[in-house]
Amino acid sequence: KRKMAAMESTKAVLRTGSVMPLVGLGTWKIPKDITASSIVEAIKLGYRHLDCACDYGNEKQVGEGIRQAIDAGLVSREELWVTSKLWCTYHAKEHVPLAINKTLEDLGLSYVDLYLIHFPIALKFVPMETRYPPEWVHDPTSATPCMEYSKVPMFETWGAMENLVTTQKAKNIGVCNVTSAGLRDILSYAKIPPAVLQIERHPYLQQPKLLKMCQNENVFVVGFSPLGSGSYVELGGATVDDSPLQNPVIVNIAKDVNKTPAQVVLKWGVQSGAGIIPKSSNPKRLADNLDLFDFELSTEQMKEMSSLDQHRRFNDPGVFTTFMGSFCPIFD
Repeated sequence: KRKMAAMESTKAVLRTGSVMPLVGLGTWKIPKDITASSIVEAIKLGYRHLDCACDYGNEKQVGEGIRQAIDAGLVSREELWVTSKLWCTYHAKEHVPLAINKTLEDLGLSYVDLYLIHFPIALKFVPMETRYPPEWVHDPTSATPCMEYSKVPMFETWGAMENLVTTQKAKNIGVCNVTSAGLRDILSYAKIPPAVLQIERHPYLQQPKLLKMCQNENVFVVGFSPLGSGSYVELGGATVDDSPLQNPVIVNIAKDVNKTPAQVVLKWGVQSGAGIIPKSSNPKRLADNLDLFDFELSTEQMKEMSSLDQHRRFNDPGVFTTFMGSFCPIFD
């Protein structure tokens, strides 16, 4: 009976009534030359939720993969959930529509299911013909390349996001990487409240207060980097030893439930009430990451997982922007 309940809960119903698959495919750092084939492979395996962004630089290739999958009859557009994100240089109200139009053109779509503000950081506008994606540094050719800020308040950006719902470019809107204070601010003036908050979330950064606030406010949480440190090792933001997949508690639970440590970590993510967007271009791992709904973690195992929180953040602008001649903390 418990197993049936778990198997039925592969989707989340958002405050708008939209139904979003709990497990999505993250596309950050998937190399362009294998992006399209990875998307087709993922769709063949059953993925219906794709998480993209202007800043990942591969939306055109994601779009090719979507088109190939639809042309092959694997899926229809309506069966897919496609998320994209507004980059920091496009926060001004006149730039938000430009940004989503470029994303839609690259993806080959007429709308996205979810459009998120990528970071609560407004940077100086970079015209698309100058550089796309514009990334963090305003002028990489400068003698002292650094980030340059733009004085655009969040309420201006949010108002422009709401217009995307009105114009049917985005079915749902939300934010990423904001704290409880940042979310409370948006909720105080939003005519269309955020449907989703996407944050870094894994056993070493569980964010229980933020998750509880979101549940109280009917904002659904999606965790990125749900397996922890993996994506950050080559960027110098973590070491191999930082991976929760080697944690003895997780390894033991995996033995008990006859699943891999990665599946236990991902299951904890969804069973604690959030969505997840793991990334892989390995077909076996892609399949494993979706195979989470034929088992449950016991109350005791969930408690053990809770005890692993280290408040360890791998994606922190207060750290990585220091390598860009800047210092831009958003988490205290």
